[in-house]
Parts: sequence; C-alpha cells; structure tokens
Amino acid sequence: MGKMKIHADQMYIDGLAANDSAIIQTIYKKYVPKVVMFVMNNSGDKEHAQDIVQEIMILLFNQAKANALQLTCPFDAYFFLLCKRKWLNELKKTSNKGVTINEDAVSMNESALELITHTEEFDEKQQLFDTMFLKLGDKCQELLKLSFTTKTMEEVAEKLNVTYGYVRKKKSLCVGQLTQWIQEAKNFKSLKNN
Repeated sequence: MGKMKIHADQMYIDGLAANDSAIIQTIYKKYVPKVVMFVMNNSGDKEHAQDIVQEIMILLFNQAKANALQLTCPFDAYFFLLCKRKWLNELKKTSNKGVTINEDAVSMNESALELITHTEEFDEKQQLFDTMFLKLGDKCQELLKLSFTTKTMEEVAEKLNVTYGYVRKKKSLCVGQLTQWIQEAKNFKSLKNN
C-alpha cells in the first residue's frame, strides 16, 4: 500500500482490535448517525443501517485483529465510505436496476479509496475462507479452531484427548483440504492477484 503516513485516527482501528468498549461507543456516537441518515435517505430504514454498520464493524474488527489495516486517512471518511458502498451494493442486489456508486469529492481522497479497496479484498478473502472452512468436517473445524486459539499443539492434543503426533498429522490433512478447496474456488485467482 505504499509508504503513507499512519493517520492519528488509527486509534479507532487499534481500539477495535483490542475490543475497547470506549472506542466502540465513540464510533457509534460520532460516526454511525451519518451512516443511518445516509441509508434512510437512500431507500433504507434504521434497521438496514444498523445491519450495515454491524457488518462493517465486524469486518474492521477482523481486519484489525489480523493487523491488516493501517489507517492513512480520517476514520470518518473511511468508515462512511465503507458503509455507503456496502449499502449501495445491497440495493443493487435487491433491485433489478444497476446502482452506480458516485463518490463525492468531499468524502473521497486517494488514500481512503485505496484503503476501501484493501478492506473489500480482505472481506472477500475472509468470506471465501469462512465458506470453505464450513465445508470441513466437525473434527477438522474443532481441531483448527483450537490450533488458532491455543498456544501449542501439545495443548491442542491434550484438550482433544489425542496424541501430539495425531494432532499434527490431522491438522496437516485439514489444512491441506482447506487450501485445496480455496484454490479451486472460482474467485481464488482474482483474490490471489490482489
């Protein structure tokens, strides 16, 4: 993403990653009303707006937790634009008419657009991973979830009441299957190039 200066509003991203309730409340107080007004003024209601905000907050949380988000523009512009694009894409899906996303110069700058693209790509990759992960059997899912959250494979083996050797082999097989399905997915090549 180039060598851009990290914006002071990175504190919002860091706060989300840390699940800091004060930061989350601040985001809801300062930035969500603008999104609600936008959605309500564009064929939606308060519930639609809350759904959009919730989806974007989860996306930002996941991206922040993965240390994949360095804010180089004001949080306000970035957050609003993400929500706006998400809502316009929802409208596009539910109507037979095409919706054109016209970015107004006021809420737009190159840095924000680059971040938006990065976040949308992250979201697509996350959705592909989640979809393929759910195709795995229950045992593979449990093993991989434990290995994501537990410090050592020895602890995973202990929690599952199996041997260390079994856990290592089974994890390798599960990851191999998951990787194969992801690589065989129709949209994998376009996501890989991003």
